[in-house]
Amino acid sequence: MKKLLALSVMAGLLVGCGQPYITSQGTYQGAAVGAGVGSVAGAMIDSKNRWRGAVLGGVLGAIAGATMTEVAVRSSRQAAHMNKPVRYYSEDGRKEVYSRPVARRGGCTVVKTDYYKDGKLVKRETREVCD
Repeated sequence: MKKLLALSVMAGLLVGCGQPYITSQGTYQGAAVGAGVGSVAGAMIDSKNRWRGAVLGGVLGAIAGATMTEVAVRSSRQAAHMNKPVRYYSEDGRKEVYSRPVARRGGCTVVKTDYYKDGKLVKRETREVCD
């Protein structure tokens, strides 16, 4: 248990060092959802020690959830400020985030963001980015 706790603390410190700032409340929400899903999945996968699986799954899920949310928010902001479409790809090329400005409303830009996995659309969002 002590090793598991030490691993969790080290992972948290590494994540903190890798991400010098979190730019949106949505990033926290993405981390929370990822942690919840990861904890449940980890507990189910690690049948010998469910607590270990839940903690490791929660840490990895939080990292993945925060990262995905942060990429989506940054791509939306970038598309709004540059007034042109923006694409981000995962390192393995299997995932893509595509954001494009579609309208202006007062001081805000409406941005549509599409999420692809293996070339297939898995999610579509609309977000307002205000100056």
